[in-house]
Amino acid sequence: MSDLSIIIDTYGSDKGCEEVLEGASMLLDAHPHLNLILVGDKNIIENHMKDLSRIKIIDTKQFISNDEDIVKSFYDKPNASIYLAIKELSESNSAIGLISPGNTGAMLIGALKWLRISPDIRPCLAAIIPNIDGSQTCLVDVGATIDCDAHQLHQFAKLGSLYMSNLYKIKRPKIGLISIGEEATKGNKVTKDAYQLLKDDKTLNFIGNVEGNMAFSGICDVLVGDGFTANQILKVTEGTAQRIINDIVSLRKDDHELIKTLKERYDLPNIGGGILLGTSKPVYKCRGNSNKLAIFNIGTLLIKRGL
Repeated sequence: MSDLSIIIDTYGSDKGCEEVLEGASMLLDAHPHLNLILVGDKNIIENHMKDLSRIKIIDTKQFISNDEDIVKSFYDKPNASIYLAIKELSESNSAIGLISPGNTGAMLIGALKWLRISPDIRPCLAAIIPNIDGSQTCLVDVGATIDCDAHQLHQFAKLGSLYMSNLYKIKRPKIGLISIGEEATKGNKVTKDAYQLLKDDKTLNFIGNVEGNMAFSGICDVLVGDGFTANQILKVTEGTAQRIINDIVSLRKDDHELIKTLKERYDLPNIGGGILLGTSKPVYKCRGNSNKLAIFNIGTLLIKRGL
């Protein structure tokens, strides 16, 4: 049996724990040397999983819902699944990463407590977005920190640049800052202050402000914004893409190859989610509507990067 394991928080999915466990089963079937650490209701896990020989269960019925006060929940629910999962990740020598469809804020608090690589670094949530020209852009922060100051945006830019450099082998990732105009004078005070910090940092390849309509044109490799703005860019883009795809499918419903290609490329619940940058081990946040294929795809990605 391999020492390689992945931790999965089974709570938080819009589709229920069973959908997450289906994805876990797919991972075990596809990767014979993989072990799983499943955090959640022991009875549900044992009743759903066919083979428990490669599974460790961390039993809990506590979880953080999306409408809870995150700071309060940290003290009121110490055995919430996401906290137990992150703590296990920090202590386990075999675990190469964590997958959770749960509350983003709770995930950030857990990461700050157990996975922070430095007191000076605040983790941010990144999403990799396909561009028109076939390249990819790392969008940060897509929802972990809603209210950011200029120094945090500067920090997120550095984390995104390191990520694209290490994982995608881009020598000098081009960094853009989300704003309402290309000029340095455009934007709110935080944006303008962040612009100056990024411009003054000669270790970064800062190209300036990027407007929303150019966000995924391929003009930059890293696009930086606060968690509110970047999250809205992500979701508006997803919604627009889905609308266009639905129109194309309805007009070309007999073109099965086109429909198959579009669904494989843009079926968002299948794609997965975002990754926390600035943590000692990988933590992946699935979308709430992610299905079993998303769990499987993220797990497979973790395995490739963990070998």
